[in-house]
Parts: sequence; C-alpha cells; structure tokens
Amino acid sequence: MRVIGLMSGTSYDAIDAAAADLRLDGDRLVLTPLGLLSQPYPSSVRDALEGSLPPANTSMEQVCRLDTGIGQAFADVARQAVEQLCGGSADLIVSHGQTVFHWVDGGTVRGTLQLGQPAWIAEATGTTVVSDLRARDVAAGGQGAPLVSIIDVLWLRGRTGVPIALNLGGIANITVVHGEPVAFDTGPANALIDAVVTELTGRPYDVDGAMAGRGRVHGELLKRLLDEPYYARSAPKSTGKELFNLACLAGALEGLSSEVPADDLVATVTLLTARTVAEAVRRYGGTEVVASGGGIRNPVLMHMLASELGSVPVRSTDELGLPSAAKEAYAFAVLGFLTVNGLGGTVPSCTGARHSSVLGSITPGARGLPVVAGDPRPPVSLRIE
Repeated sequence: MRVIGLMSGTSYDAIDAAAADLRLDGDRLVLTPLGLLSQPYPSSVRDALEGSLPPANTSMEQVCRLDTGIGQAFADVARQAVEQLCGGSADLIVSHGQTVFHWVDGGTVRGTLQLGQPAWIAEATGTTVVSDLRARDVAAGGQGAPLVSIIDVLWLRGRTGVPIALNLGGIANITVVHGEPVAFDTGPANALIDAVVTELTGRPYDVDGAMAGRGRVHGELLKRLLDEPYYARSAPKSTGKELFNLACLAGALEGLSSEVPADDLVATVTLLTARTVAEAVRRYGGTEVVASGGGIRNPVLMHMLASELGSVPVRSTDELGLPSAAKEAYAFAVLGFLTVNGLGGTVPSCTGARHSSVLGSITPGARGLPVVAGDPRPPVSLRIE
C-alpha cells in the first residue's frame, strides 16, 4: 500500500510529507521509503497559529479559521506529495494535523486538539485520509503521546542493550526499548529555544546553534528551570507549549540579581533540553540513543547532549536507514496503515492507556476506502528496505 504521512510538530515550522510503500510480511511490517518533501506554512496561517497558541486567548471564530487554513495548507502539501513522491497515485494519506492544545490535569490527559480539517485533503487528492489519531488513546486512558513509540518498539527491539529512541521536536520525547517499553515527553526541545530566539531577535530559531555557542549558561536560572515539577513525575507523561513557553521562563527570571544577556539565555535553555533528556536516558539505563527531529540539526544542542551522556553514544536514525527529517511523518504513515487494516496503533505501556486502540477517524476518498487483502496480523517487528 502506498501511504503518505503528513506531520507538523509543535515547532510548526513546516508541514512534512513522507511517502512509503507499506506491506505486512506475516508478522513483520516492511517499510520502503519513497521520499520526503517539506513546505513552510503560508505566512498568514503561521502568524494566525502563533497568535492563537497558549498562553494567548483565542475565539471560536479563530479556531474555525485555523482549522480551515491548516487543512488547506496540508491539502496543498498532500497534493504535491501525491504527484512528486507517488507518481500521481496514493492509496492512503495520514494527517497528524497541528496540535494546538494538550489538556493535562494533574498528570492526567483530559483531551488533545489537533486542527487541520481532513476533508480538504480528501477533496484535493481524491484519497482516503486517516486523521485525529491521538484522541482515541486519550479516551482509553492514555496520554495520546508519544504515538511514535510503536514504531520505535517494532524497529529497535532486536538491538542489544537498552536502545532509546529520541525525538527532538518542539517537545523532546524518548522511547525506552527494553523489557516492557516506556515512552514519555522529557520536557522542552526546540519549543523553548525557538520562542526565546524569536522574542529576542525576530528570527524563528537559533541557526546552527550560534547564539547558544556564544553564550554562557546561567547557573541560577538553569537551577530554577530544572525545579519545574513536571520533570519529577513518573512516566507515562506528556506535555506541550501549554507548560513550556515564555511565561514559564519569565517566572524563572523574576528576582535574579542581574539581567541575563541574550546569548546566555539561549545557551541556558539549550542546556535545559540536553540535561533533561540525558537525565531521562540515565534513569532507564540507556546504552545508545537513536535521535531524530529538527533538534539534531543544532550542533550546539547535540554537543551538549553528548557531553551530558558521557559514554552513551548518540546516533541519528539516518545511520540505521530511516531519514531523521521524516521519521515522524513516516511514523504517522504507519499508524494510518495499521488503522485501515483494523490493527491497534499504540503500545499501552508507552502511552499509559488501558489497552491498544485502532486510532483515528477516516474520511473516504473519491475511490472509497483502500482495499485490504487477507487477514492481517499485528506486526511484531519493522524492517526498513
């Protein structure tokens, strides 16, 4: 089955589309990457999104406009992916949409909201769309995140030691692939770094980690940031920009004896990410880290992480055959493939749900639902071809 996964993370810097041929070979899932393309949001949609996210107030009119604008932007990228990556025909499109709120109450996730109306994608491409994949896991008592954990478990389970998959998106999350797997958000990654850089310079991110590289870590500020109670909570747990934003940083800055220079501020929040990830890896006895996400393109962040981890090696998913820039988009392609085959898409020990669930809602395309042959079995491993 030829499947396209669409993804925009909490950094909302671009919409990624990854195409793959997916098939079940007995109890093994086989993924053949077909390519990736990435397009930034139209500036009007990005500006509206940025102006509506917590801690900003918003209205139902803004939510409706965003749902449409994001859906249309995803539809444009999907149409390009069908033509450029799939030769004009795809069997299924899987849309993560854009997370705009993750409702956590005392460690329990009460709801999660991803916008981007899938009807626009189905109408633009004529292809069936699976969307809204997180809500079912939340309804089953889970965190709704990190859903990519099922891919990590299927893919890395056969490796020696305690491999840990790391995604450095807007929020950092890990999957511990050993015994009964565990997965959770460790804390901020690019979200807080990008927010600080944008506030200070107007640029969207710290290019090549230049500001962090010039700066010196402010010890007292780092200590205050590390006192955030989220880090001490047990897994499974999840978080988002609702917690890690400029308001939380402003609170930590209150009462400091002197103003923190811009470069030092960026260096401090960059080390915050590296340290909280490394502490989580050490807590579970990780023997290697397999990393993906936009954060791996920040050399200063990766140097800090390697320093914090010491002898634990850090490698990218590219080294193991899965393009790091497309990992999450490929993961959602897999989740949608499992959905149309009637197979569960979660690992309960990773999300905290009572059971595994078939995820998402289906919007039929012009040709109806994709045809599923035979009696598919839940996969126990993943092979990248």
